[in-house]
Amino acid sequence: MIEQNNEIQEFSIDQLNEELDVKDIVFSLMVDPNLAAINYFNDFTEESSDLSSVSNDENAEAGMFCSADGQLVVLSTHAFHHHLETDPQQATEILVARAVRKMICFGAVPEAISSFLYHINVADPNGQFIAAGAKKGLENACLKFNVKMIDRKIRFDYFSAHGPVSPTIIISIMATIPDKEKLVTHSFKNKGNSLFMIGNSYDDINSSEYLEFYHGISNSALPYFDLETEVKLLDVMKMLIEAKLITSANPVSKGGLFFTLLRAGMPLELGFDITSDAEIRTDSFLFGESMGRIVVGVDPKNVDEFVDFMSSLKVPFFALGHVTKGEIRIDDESFGFIDKMTPAN
Repeated sequence: MIEQNNEIQEFSIDQLNEELDVKDIVFSLMVDPNLAAINYFNDFTEESSDLSSVSNDENAEAGMFCSADGQLVVLSTHAFHHHLETDPQQATEILVARAVRKMICFGAVPEAISSFLYHINVADPNGQFIAAGAKKGLENACLKFNVKMIDRKIRFDYFSAHGPVSPTIIISIMATIPDKEKLVTHSFKNKGNSLFMIGNSYDDINSSEYLEFYHGISNSALPYFDLETEVKLLDVMKMLIEAKLITSANPVSKGGLFFTLLRAGMPLELGFDITSDAEIRTDSFLFGESMGRIVVGVDPKNVDEFVDFMSSLKVPFFALGHVTKGEIRIDDESFGFIDKMTPAN
C-alpha cells in the first residue's frame, strides 16, 4: 500500500506586510546563492565579467549543437526538490513544464525527456508514494506536451547515519530546431522595444526565493500551476515565433519577474522601465514564481499587430513597459543602472 504524506503547508501571504522596501528586497536577493548567476558570484577579480557568456539554467541559449546530419539540437537539464514528499505528482509536472517552456521560448521543438529520481529513503514508507507520484507526473506532463519519455530511473538509498536528505528529481530534455532563422533568444535586443507579459499574475509567493531567502520561510505550498494553462500558453508562443512577432522570450522563473528581466537585460547591458499590476501585491508581482507567465519583447513596428493577434486569441497579456538604454525603473522609481546592479552599489 502506498502511503501519502499529508503534511499541510500553512503559510499564507496575508501573514506578510505588503508595505515592503522593494529596493531592499532586490539587493538582498542579489546575494542569494540560488540567484548567484545573476550576480556573477560577486567576482572580486580585476577582470570584468563577459556578460554575453553568462548563462542561467532557465533562460540561456546553452546546450545547442549540430548533429552529424546537420540537425540542430538543444539539450538542457533541470532539477527540483520542492514538495516531492507532499505532492510529487504536481512537483514533477512543474519541473517538466519549466523544461518544455524553455525550449518552446527558444524556438525549439521538445522531443524527449529522461529522468532520475534519487535520495529516496528505502526505509521510509513514504518513499513509494514519492516514486509513484513522480511517475504519474512524468507521464501526465509528457502526454500533455507530446514529448517522449525515453528513460526513467530511481535510486533508493538508506540514510541511517546521515540524517534526512531531500528527495530530488532531475530531468534532461532534448529538442530539435526546425528553423534556425526563427530562433528567439532570451536577451533584450534594442532600446525602445516594448515588453509584454503573457499569462496571469497571482498574489502567490509560495516556494519562491523571495519567501525562503528574504523572509526565511520554507514551509509553503507549491507555486500556482495549471497544466492545461501551460499547454495553451506554449501553443500561443509557437504561433508568435512562427509569425516573427517577438524579439525575445523569457519564462518568469527563479527570482520572479524582476530577476527574469534582469537576466534578459544583462547580456547587452539594457535596462527596463515597467509598471506593476495595481491588482497584484508588488512583492508577488515582482518576486513571485507562479507558473504560466512569459515575458516577450516586441519591436515597436510590430506592437499593433502583436496586440491584435493576442486579443484575437483571448489570451491574457499585460503591457509591462519598454527596454531602456540601461536604467532600471519600476513604477517611475529608479533602481539605478543594470551595470551597477550589485549589493556593493
